[in-house]
Amino acid sequence: MLTVSNLNVAYGAIAAVRGLSFDIQQGELVALLGANGAGKTSTLNAVMGFVSHQADALHFAGQDMRKLPVEARPGLGIAYSPEGRRVFASMTVHENLRAGGNQLKGAVLQQRIEQVVQRFPVLKERFAQTAGSLSGGEQQMLAIARALMLEPQFLILDEPSLGLAPKIVSEVFALIAELHADGITILLVEQNVRKSLAIADRAYVMELGQIKQSGTAADLRNDAGVIDAYLGG
Repeated sequence: MLTVSNLNVAYGAIAAVRGLSFDIQQGELVALLGANGAGKTSTLNAVMGFVSHQADALHFAGQDMRKLPVEARPGLGIAYSPEGRRVFASMTVHENLRAGGNQLKGAVLQQRIEQVVQRFPVLKERFAQTAGSLSGGEQQMLAIARALMLEPQFLILDEPSLGLAPKIVSEVFALIAELHADGITILLVEQNVRKSLAIADRAYVMELGQIKQSGTAADLRNDAGVIDAYLGG
């Protein structure tokens, strides 16, 4: 579904991503792992078209995305939940969901909102509250729910557990596993290595802008050397 070949991202003289290549097949949950500063978010920003980049290939479902405008990606079936959640704090939960479904109208939009909140009961309870008044975990649920509004085929999640209490982290990972089980292809960028490897099919380990290790999640989970060397134990 997604093919990235020889991807390079630089900020001035600083190379954030160097010759990165990876692929994701339809229906997979693939984790992109590594410590802070490894180049994970820069990789996502390139895939989404948020930053200038060079690549031999950046294809989604056969579509060349290298020169595709950012706003075209939702139409391809790609949704993105960014690091830090970035909900619209002054808008209500309902308004945030409407914003996520901005390509839908009328009864179709309302039906989709109802379908999404069925998966997120807490959001139904907070429907009229402003997003800024929600807890960190509730905001993360809202960010994911907003990304699901257009029924994406491919969901990109950037650090969804960042800054959350352990109990809420477990709930977030359970939700991601449910979405995967429902057939959504997922690229998960995370620093929480053990929980990511517990639900992923495969994983790539990044260090200093490059892939240092890859394999099935089960193999990496059982490789103490990989975890100690690249992921901080």
